[in-house]
Amino acid sequence: MKFFYGWVIVGVGIVVTCVGFGAMASLSVFLQPMAQAMGWSRTGIATAALLNFLCMGAGAFAWGALSDRFGTRAVVLTGGLLLGLGLVTASRATTLGEFQLLFGVIVGVASGSFYAPMTATTARWFARHRSLAVALVSAGLSVGSTVMAPLAGWLISSYGWRTAMLVIGDLVWLVIVPTALLVRNAPVAPPGAVAAAAAAGPDLTVAQALRTPQFAAIALTYFACCATHAGPIFHMVTHAIDQGIPAMAAATVLSVAGLASLSGKIVCGLVADRVGAKRVLVAGLALQAVAVSLYLVTRELAGFYGVALVFGFAYGGVMPLYAILVREYFGERTMGATFGAVALTSTLAMALGPVAGGWLYDAFGSYFWMFVGSVGIGLGAVAIAFTFRPPQALRAPLPARPASA
Repeated sequence: MKFFYGWVIVGVGIVVTCVGFGAMASLSVFLQPMAQAMGWSRTGIATAALLNFLCMGAGAFAWGALSDRFGTRAVVLTGGLLLGLGLVTASRATTLGEFQLLFGVIVGVASGSFYAPMTATTARWFARHRSLAVALVSAGLSVGSTVMAPLAGWLISSYGWRTAMLVIGDLVWLVIVPTALLVRNAPVAPPGAVAAAAAAGPDLTVAQALRTPQFAAIALTYFACCATHAGPIFHMVTHAIDQGIPAMAAATVLSVAGLASLSGKIVCGLVADRVGAKRVLVAGLALQAVAVSLYLVTRELAGFYGVALVFGFAYGGVMPLYAILVREYFGERTMGATFGAVALTSTLAMALGPVAGGWLYDAFGSYFWMFVGSVGIGLGAVAIAFTFRPPQALRAPLPARPASA
């Protein structure tokens, strides 16, 4: 039986998203130690996360378009080199502004080169099991939080934040650069692709996709979804520390959420194949809003672990569904750029969440209003998701083929 190389592509996607996104997301573990060591405010450090996500969003669209044109291998390889450079130089920063530039901008732009391009490439490789394959690549994001958070916490406690960030930057070079060389373009016509394409609906250009109401609905839902969990995820460790949880134990809370997110991605991806992505998305968004509300009454370590399980499962479970919806609505020809555009709106929300949470903490002395606002936005995401029409609605306005075609 011939081995299907598409599963290697899935493995590459898991590895590069795990290490790449995990390295960027580890800033939440650095937050309290850096604030204490450097005298920088939490808002100031969280501004680096704001820049991270703004630059990652713009980068995702640009990298996605480049991957459509030049191939994903070159994009991931370049992004890996740039990400390592950003982390290594940020570890030497002496001022807050310098750190915000190096970690916020360079790391952010580089991080955009992994998820959207690898997701689009994975979707092109698979005619069967596409939802599972995309969910597994997305699961790399969760594995990144699970692995990198405790690693960063241990390195910080053992060697200080500067050495910890330097080591993580070196790790990025050692892992992502050689792994990127395994990426290949999908075959022109993989088995079953013709039949799948016929059933998949339109194959729109980027400009056509961006003008549709379906794109606006997906992008706005993705924005509200990420605005709901961005602040709570970033400030999860620091909030637990504020409640008296030891620093190392608090870092493991983020790992638990990441592990739950991993299971959520796989389970929800499989269920979406059976009942449809929209139904699973609505249910996941509702569960996410409920989980965030539980932080308002959580004080003990066991409670933090319990909420992290539910919250992680919810926000992780909905993430692969947006890529599946983009593929169903707009086709695969320009999926790198189209999904990158959708991801851009989500990263705007991810950018605002950490800095808004830091500002609310600095202003009111607690994260209470961050959690209240996140719950409200989460309920709004549920309402927007209810407006989705089935993909078939997009087909009718398209010009019919001439009879002779």
